[in-house]
Amino acid sequence: MTTEKDHEFFMRKAINWAAKGSKTEGGGAFGALIVKDGSIIAEGHNQVGAKTDCTQHAELAMIQEACTKMGSKSLKGCVLYTSCEPCLMCLGTTRWAELDQVFYGASAADAKEAGYIYSDLFYNSHTGKRHAEFKLKQLLRNEAVAVWNS
Repeated sequence: MTTEKDHEFFMRKAINWAAKGSKTEGGGAFGALIVKDGSIIAEGHNQVGAKTDCTQHAELAMIQEACTKMGSKSLKGCVLYTSCEPCLMCLGTTRWAELDQVFYGASAADAKEAGYIYSDLFYNSHTGKRHAEFKLKQLLRNEAVAVWNS
């Protein structure tokens, strides 16, 4: 059984990936990892600036990597830890991947304040309903936001 301390450990790893991405040419200040049964399956940061692929957000890239490694389009039994609340594209992907839970650090409102603007559709959706439907839980917000201020 995963404890709150375990969740914080994995979330800090995602936040560390965000910090690494912010300092990497072509990287981005967003990190994510996928965990199954206490083992990391995939981990990394946003690669949009390094590739000619605007879909390479940290969450989506790690879901793709985990699916490849597991040989399945389903990530049932897995948890996503991401340094920031996922955008609509990444949220949709978490649903199709059938992840058990998504933990995020900074909120979409925090991202907007830092200059990372999501869509009006996202901001106008009901936060509580979105969080319930996509099994989102915030964790270590201040540590995640600090990456953008360093």
